[in-house]
Amino acid sequence: MIQLEDLPELRDPIMIAAFEGWNDAGETATATLAHLARMWDAEPIAALDPEDYYDFQVNRPRITNEDGRRTLRWPTTRVLLARDTPLDRDVLLVQGIEPSMRWAAFTEEIISLAEDLDVTMLITLGGLLADVPHTRPIPVTVTSEHEETRHRYDLEQSHYEGPTGIIGVVVDAADRAGMSTLSCWAAVPHYAGGSPSPKATLALLTRLEELFDTLIGHADLADLARAWEHGVDELAASDDEVAEYVHSLEEAQDTTDLPEASGDAIAREFERYLRRRQEDES
Repeated sequence: MIQLEDLPELRDPIMIAAFEGWNDAGETATATLAHLARMWDAEPIAALDPEDYYDFQVNRPRITNEDGRRTLRWPTTRVLLARDTPLDRDVLLVQGIEPSMRWAAFTEEIISLAEDLDVTMLITLGGLLADVPHTRPIPVTVTSEHEETRHRYDLEQSHYEGPTGIIGVVVDAADRAGMSTLSCWAAVPHYAGGSPSPKATLALLTRLEELFDTLIGHADLADLARAWEHGVDELAASDDEVAEYVHSLEEAQDTTDLPEASGDAIAREFERYLRRRQEDES
């Protein structure tokens, strides 16, 4: 069962969730959630009992040394509360690991907590390996199962059919509980899918800023993204087959993205630039 600390009354809370494992190519989703937790000084308020959901031969506990003392840390899913956010509302961050068993009970605990805390929106983050070039902006797809939410954010409903991870199960349960949902997925180049992938994390974070119409802060993510891209450039340069493949992906994406260079897209990008410059000067 989730153990919940005493909480003050929350301000119109939303929940953002990311899980290690199948849904997290390049650690994109969990790195984004960890970044939000750091930027917003989120504090842990609850945790699921790991005994109920994890195979410890798959997700082993870890021993760390803290201040000269050895500490055993069990793998689990934790809930953090961020109150110092630019959203004028509280945010619950679900930082977890895809469970090894009892997915229905796992999902019920999370959704029950969200209902108890009057959460009205669930945002899930994911990363998937895809045929995209590392040299272009990382594509981020956002969908919703909630008609009003799709209209509000100009989104589409997901048409995916096939195997799903814990994110798909949690989103389905939230939708059945009457919550609005947003699913945000970053596409990580499959030939450079090793962890971490800071360029994909930066793309996911930037998409959240667009959805929230606010600035979150990138810290050193831009520098890390450039270093990552430079490293993959060197990999491609050392292998003619990889270089040729990347070039074919670039041509395909450039052709597909031509209609995106619309006046509205350019205006949105310029507005974000002005806001960032004002923030830097303040």
